Amino acid sequence: MKSSKRSPKITFDMVRYLILFGLLGGLFIHSFWKYGIMNQVIGFLLPKASAQIPFVSSNNGLIPDWSKMKFQDMIVSESGNVTYPSLRGNQIRTWQAGQSIGDFMELGDFEDANLNIEKLTLRAISQALAIDLDGLKLDDFGVIKTQTLSDLVKAIPELANQSARNVAPIADFFRQMGISTNQRIGNAANYYNLDNIPLGSEIDLSKYKLTSIPGIENSSFDEFANWQDTLISDIPGLKDLSWNNFPTVPEPDLSFVGQVDLPLGDIEANRIRSISGSYQEGFNVPCNQNNCVHFEASGLGQTTGTQWISGKVQKVKGGYGILAVANGGLEPTGRHPFGKSFKQVVWDIDESSGSVNTAMFFRFCKNIPFVGRTCTPYFIGPVPFITYHEKDPIIFGSPSTVPN
Repeated sequence: MKSSKRSPKITFDMVRYLILFGLLGGLFIHSFWKYGIMNQVIGFLLPKASAQIPFVSSNNGLIPDWSKMKFQDMIVSESGNVTYPSLRGNQIRTWQAGQSIGDFMELGDFEDANLNIEKLTLRAISQALAIDLDGLKLDDFGVIKTQTLSDLVKAIPELANQSARNVAPIADFFRQMGISTNQRIGNAANYYNLDNIPLGSEIDLSKYKLTSIPGIENSSFDEFANWQDTLISDIPGLKDLSWNNFPTVPEPDLSFVGQVDLPLGDIEANRIRSISGSYQEGFNVPCNQNNCVHFEASGLGQTTGTQWISGKVQKVKGGYGILAVANGGLEPTGRHPFGKSFKQVVWDIDESSGSVNTAMFFRFCKNIPFVGRTCTPYFIGPVPFITYHEKDPIIFGSPSTVPN
């Protein structure tokens, strides 16, 4: 007995429903693409990119976790150099991509950054990092290399009453200079003309323990002559000291806060409602060019719709004094919500994930004889900073001026 299978009957009504469902499906897919629904769904499903540095979240914005920020971990990705005049002729400072800023930046670069790292002492750093100072040599402490006898007595006042023969490096310095060691160090500093002779030019500082000069660990760095010219890496432990151990921790400027509203990675031209710029040009510098990658901000009053332009595509004037000519006098546009120690710059924007990567940029500063203090533009970097996402709160800092 043969069994028979009936083919399903396609009716006119079924055809109509199939056509209707096809049209609706096509409209649905079209809407996904046209109105960005697809990107929103993908962005929701994909994990958010993590911040480049640890941060603390607050209602006002993302704040760096200063307890996890160290000079050693701040790596620049662009090379450069700066030439400047000094009493010893022209000096040059050079850095390479992949270097830590602690390897080529000096204490004086942060003198007006309100970190007060010059107020630190070797004792404070050694206690924070459990460093055995007895295991270090005098030449490990970069500040000491240029000190004269008078400089040392000013920096370490208790040294003046010490007998020279009881302080090994100074005793050897006296012998080298043909001076008797049977006298107080302070008396010799006042009597003999030694003001132009650094100890390091006459004795081998690597032969002596750091603690062979009593009290050296208790004097703050700014008590020593020419402390500004000392590399961060030439201060034992300073590269590895987290910023929360500095005498002053950067305070976020909460006078102007908002929200990351819309990251726009596509090329956009002539954005005029900018809230980015520089100390020299102000922080409402319009982007009058064809490529103005930015994110739109939202917030109180007229903040909504303003633009923070990417420093990768827009440069503005920076620096002051004779060092302002470095890098052609330009720095990436940005803001300073965390003070003068670095500039926060919008760098890369990814519309698909709704993310905004920011970077830190630093500057060199010098106190040049007969010229005064001078600083380069903030162009040393970029060093990865905080990554934001759509609707994240963000600190803009002062000023709070917003273009109409």
